[in-house]
Amino acid sequence: MIFTELVLQNFGPYFGRQVINLNPQINPDESRPIILLGAMNGGGKTTLMDAIRLALYGQRAQCSTRNNLSYSDFLIQAINSQATAVDQTRIELAFKQIINHEWREFRIVRYWTKHLKDGKDHLGIIDEYWTDDALSETWDEYIENLLPLGISNLFLFDGEQVKELADLETPPQTVIEAIQSLLGLELVEKLSVDLDVLVSRKRKSLADKNQVADLEEIEAKIKQAKQNLEDLEQKLEFIQEQVEQAKQKYHESLDKFRTEGGKIASNKNEKEIQKQALEYQVNSFRDELRDISADVLPLGLITPLLKQAQQQTKQELKVIQTKATQGVLEDRDHRLLEYIIQLSLTSENIEKIDKFLKQDHQTLQQEIIQYGEPWLGLEEEGLKQLETILSHRLPSQISLSQEKINQIQKIETEIDNIDRQLAAAASPEEYDRLDNIVKETQKEYYNLQEQLVTVTRLQQEAQKRFEQAKKELSTYGTEYLDKQNNEHLIQSAEKVQQTLAIFKERLTLKKLNKLEGEVTECFRYLLHKSNLVHRVAINTLNFSLSLFDPEGQPVPKHRLSAGEKQLLAISFLWGLARVTGRNLPIAIDTPLGRLDSSHRNNLVERYFPTASHQVILLSTDTEIGENEVKQLNSTEAIARQYLLEYNPQKRQTIVHPDRYFW
Repeated sequence: MIFTELVLQNFGPYFGRQVINLNPQINPDESRPIILLGAMNGGGKTTLMDAIRLALYGQRAQCSTRNNLSYSDFLIQAINSQATAVDQTRIELAFKQIINHEWREFRIVRYWTKHLKDGKDHLGIIDEYWTDDALSETWDEYIENLLPLGISNLFLFDGEQVKELADLETPPQTVIEAIQSLLGLELVEKLSVDLDVLVSRKRKSLADKNQVADLEEIEAKIKQAKQNLEDLEQKLEFIQEQVEQAKQKYHESLDKFRTEGGKIASNKNEKEIQKQALEYQVNSFRDELRDISADVLPLGLITPLLKQAQQQTKQELKVIQTKATQGVLEDRDHRLLEYIIQLSLTSENIEKIDKFLKQDHQTLQQEIIQYGEPWLGLEEEGLKQLETILSHRLPSQISLSQEKINQIQKIETEIDNIDRQLAAAASPEEYDRLDNIVKETQKEYYNLQEQLVTVTRLQQEAQKRFEQAKKELSTYGTEYLDKQNNEHLIQSAEKVQQTLAIFKERLTLKKLNKLEGEVTECFRYLLHKSNLVHRVAINTLNFSLSLFDPEGQPVPKHRLSAGEKQLLAISFLWGLARVTGRNLPIAIDTPLGRLDSSHRNNLVERYFPTASHQVILLSTDTEIGENEVKQLNSTEAIARQYLLEYNPQKRQTIVHPDRYFW
């Protein structure tokens, strides 16, 4: 938890709106713990501390100027004298805390005027940027989890409190209450007192009541009904187990009936009929396949020969055509040459044309010689029929026949499966045996299910009778049972209180051992005479402090100087704060008091920078003086500093940021 901002408006000597930045983080990468506020006596330091307490705890706040005033009178007294009747008095305290591993900022807002409504202030809680009405309603519970009121004096204290603690042999009541709250002892005390009050009430209740009627008959009825219910529940559980066993036997007999051929045997006639139908289909497909084979399908066996015959026929027809046209071409070439001569071409060109025609004629003659004489003798019509067979009819019939063959193979596979099933079918005698086993286990299973239904109904009726008997007891025996309970409670309360006393003693010893260690460590750290005290002991009854030297001998407190006593008191508060385990800010009003220079330096050097992650110091110019400020600045401990300047004529305090007395 870190206080980030305090706003005072018309509160005490703070007229108007005064804003104090309390955030110890001076930039995103650097934080310094101390917020230093300087003011002369009467300048508003205590009022500022009261404002923090009031913001946090409202009506429960232990403010210095409240005394015996009612809350409404205290609020009116706290209004600045120059504020009008309609001016608001307002306190805002912003803080941030880690929730779900992220920083989250809250702002507590309390405001009121001289005309209080219901004698109280108005409270609002702002979560980040939004007003949280639900949190406002439960704020007391929320702040108790964060900074309980019982231990707040360990974190928000003043120099007078330290002086009082240093002078007294035993701590003041506020510190004792903080210790008890810290150790959890107030819960034990409260429980013990509550037990006394409860026992007193029960004794009075027993004295005021007459003996009520005896309820043995109702109790006997309850006992009998409970016994009947338990018997039926056991019987129900037994039958449920039998039903599960019978169900398992029934399913096992069904599995055996199926695996050993009983199911097949029961369907034997159906399987044989199915086989006959499949055989008829196979024969039908075979007839169709024979019809296909009676056409051109056998020619598929000599397809390569047919393709060769097709190629040979094409060559022979080409040779016949060439021979038929050869004489015609020679006559045409003769006429063509005569015509060319008439055209009066040069003899050279005529010789070229003649040469070309002769070469063409020789090419045709060579082709005729190459192919040889026709021997197949197939005419052009026969070639067309052969091409039709190869291109269309034969592929179609091959595809159709393959389809029929596939269908026949598929059906034959089904026939083979049926044959295997029929071969595995149980014999008539085995079938009867398996069938009888199934029927017997099924009958047993169904009978036990009927018994289960019957016993379940009886158990439900017994449950109703038992509940009715208990209801009768509660209706007619309330006073009697109350009397018995009260007597038992009174007898047990004394034992509980004895146990609580032992628990409190052991808890106190356990917690105080840790507290003694923390206080000793803090005191030795602050002392400049580290060999003066070796151990600080705390009395378990009144929480007074005892000191012991390194040899284990007591060190009388009168041997301590006034400054050393004050350091012991600060160590006591510091140790208590450390034992809480809570990471909370510390605010100290008048922190140095009557310390001498040596002890003051120890406190400035060792306590203020390390007391917490945020330390708010409210000091006069004689406590944290110029040298102390330089000392703190040299260690980069001060994050911000303010001067609270009080004007006696106007009776106002003005907050000056970034200033101190020098």
